[in-house]
Order: sequence, then structure tokens, then C-alpha cells
Amino acid sequence: MNSVGPDDAFGYMRPCTLRRNNENNLNMQVSLRLLGKRRFLPIFGTQFLGAFNDNLFKTAMVLFATYTIYSDPRMESNFNALSTGLFILPFFVLSALSGQLADTMDKARIIRIVKIAEIGIMAVGSIGLMLKNIPVMLVAVLAMGVHSTFFGPIKYAILPQHLEEDEVLGGTGLVEAGTYLAILAGTIAAGWINAEATAATVICVAIAGYYCGCQVPPAPPVGDPIEIDHNPLRSSWRLISVTMHIPRLFLAICAISFFWMIGSILIIIFPPLVKNVFTASKEVASLFLAVFSIGVAIGSVAINRLLQGKVSAKFGPASVLAMGGFILYLYIVAHSWTGAPSGQYYDVWTFIAQTGAWHVVAALLGIAISGGMFVVPLYAFLTTTVRKSETARTVAANNVVNSGAMTIGALAILAATNAGLSVTGALLLVAAMCLVSAWLAWKLHCACD
Repeated sequence: MNSVGPDDAFGYMRPCTLRRNNENNLNMQVSLRLLGKRRFLPIFGTQFLGAFNDNLFKTAMVLFATYTIYSDPRMESNFNALSTGLFILPFFVLSALSGQLADTMDKARIIRIVKIAEIGIMAVGSIGLMLKNIPVMLVAVLAMGVHSTFFGPIKYAILPQHLEEDEVLGGTGLVEAGTYLAILAGTIAAGWINAEATAATVICVAIAGYYCGCQVPPAPPVGDPIEIDHNPLRSSWRLISVTMHIPRLFLAICAISFFWMIGSILIIIFPPLVKNVFTASKEVASLFLAVFSIGVAIGSVAINRLLQGKVSAKFGPASVLAMGGFILYLYIVAHSWTGAPSGQYYDVWTFIAQTGAWHVVAALLGIAISGGMFVVPLYAFLTTTVRKSETARTVAANNVVNSGAMTIGALAILAATNAGLSVTGALLLVAAMCLVSAWLAWKLHCACD
């Protein structure tokens, strides 16, 4: 049984360990009950607030650049690719160091440090928003990437320390669902509030995140001390070498990385797709991202219900093939879309009134739900395959490979759009990539289930 932290919050008693054959509804009830526990709620809240802040700021910046500064789809895609690249660069360079620190220090202490840093980062970002200064905003995005790099391994690695073994998948699903609900809230807010309100909000949320992080129970290092290698390139190579030789981890990390490569391309092309193909306003672009976030949250919770708490990849191949099918569906709808009159954009209500609007929403939901169902069990593989003393480094190795894949995706879409590929054509490229993800998921299923 896993050891847990201090007494549960709000006066609830710890639940007894569940049998594996409990019915779906009881399993889901116990998973949701984790939200009333001090050993889970503070880390959930800290992650939720951080994800909200990240996406409120980044989405506000991207929509500002797309709708105010640039008037060329290629330049809009290039800027989105640049901002995405700056955010994920620290993951590639610093993830190995962050994983080592998380396995040698108290994870709750690291959370408090990075949350203090977030307040300063959001202050810089707020200045950029108020001055409409793109370089300052990009500096804040890069710093946010550093912040997320050091927090990333902890949000998953801390769960096996505070949760029972049969709660880990449920806890992972709730963290994923909460993350995408936070993305939902952040993206909606970015489309509807002005720069001044965004600047004030991100600072207030950063302060709230620090307070929430202070409530996380201690999570001291488990196992023998390790020597920290401060050389980022050497430590990254060693970390990947140590982790990737385990077949199920290798396949899980490769599948997750391909998923995020697909995700990064979709996020890059969504704003110019909305503006130039669907000829809609920034509020509709925010709606696209919001619908996508709702879908991933639904998929994250649904897969836990289907698997009944068991870590398995059996639904992975079908989920990612369905994701590719819905991407093709979106491509077909986009190809037949009737745009607004020249120089005009549909607002939210006018867009919804269009004949094909609900087909767009259905396609987005389908992409996101199947994507959430695909990726959540893979993250559970990362934290349940290795010893608790190695979980943070395992997640960090995954982050290094993920960030490399996302960088490749950003560079690929940058090169493709500069070579003349349209944003609708990029959807076909992404649909084809889903076939590779399905193959990796099938290999993982055959190796583990």
C-alpha cells in the first residue's frame, strides 16, 4: 500500500482500499472523493490555477497578435509556432535537471519555490500586455516554460506518494481533467476580457496558486540520494538512456510524444484556421480552444470509468484512430465552409447560426474526447512502472522527449506553411500522424495487456 500524507482535509476519513472488481460508478465516486482530501486537493488546485494562468496569458497574446498585428495566415502561423517553441524550449533543456531535483528534494518545497517565481513572471507578462509589447510578452512565455518545466514532473510524481495504488489512475485522470477545464476557463477568458483585465487577473491567480501550493503535504524524497548532474545536455541524454530501455516506458513515451506533436500542430493552426477559413472573430477562436478543452476533460474522466482504475492501453489504438477520423471530418467541414463577406468576421452568435457550425463543434469534441482517452492511461504507465524514487525522473524523461517532438511539430508546420501548405491542408498531415500513434499504442497494448 502507498504511504500517504497528513490527515485528510475537511474532516473526511481515508477510504478503505477498493477491490479491482468494483463497479464503474463506485470507482468514479471514490476518484471524485479525492477532491475532498488534503493529500490530493492542494496539488490539484495548484495545477488548476497554474494551467489557467498559462493559457489565459498565452491565448490572450496569440489572439492579440493574430487579430491585431498580423494580416497574413503564414505570419500568424509563424508567430504561433515561435511562441509555442519558446514555451517548450525549457522542457527540452531543463527537464532532466528538474526531474533530478524532484527526486532529491521535498516536492512540496519545490512547488512553493516555483509558485513564488510565477508571481514575478506574471508581473513581467502583465507589463507586456499593458504596453502591447510583443518581445516582453515572449520573454514571459519563455519564463513560463521554465516554471512549467520544474513543476511538470512533480504534478504526476507526487501522486504515488500521497495516493493509494488503486487511486493513482483516478487521481491522474482528475489532474488531466482539471488541467483541461483550467485551459477551458483560461481560453474563454482570453477571448472576452481586455488586456488590462488579463494583466490584473494573471497576477491575482499567481498569488492564489502560491497559497494553494503552500497547502500541499510534504513529499520527501524516496530511496537513496542521487548525485545531481548540472550539465543539461549530458543529464538529458543519461536520463533518456536510463528510462527508455524499459520497453513499456519506451512505447508509452513515444506514444505520448506523438500525441503532443499532433496537439502542438493543432493549437498552432487553430487561430489562423478560425480567422482565415471560418472567417470568425477572436471570440470564436477562443470558443474553438474551449470546446477542445472540454472534450479532453471528458475523455480524461471517461477512460478511467471504462478501465475501472486499471492501467491499460487497450483502448489506445481505437481512441487515436477515432481522433484521426474526427480530424478528417473537420477538414471536410472546413473545405465546404462559406466564409463571411470580405473584410468581415462572424461573431460567436453569427458563427453558431451557420449551417455547418455544429459539424465543426462535433468534430472538435470528437478530436478532443478521443485524444483525452488516448493519453491519460499513458501517463499512468509512467508513474506506476518504476519505483517511487524514480517517478519524477521518469516524467522528466518523458518531458524531454515530448518537448523534442513538439519542437519538431512546430518546425514542421513552420516549414510546411512557408512552402505553401494551407491550414486546412495541415489537418490532413495531422490525420496521417494519428496512424503512427495508433501503431505505437497497439505495440504498447501487446507488450503490457
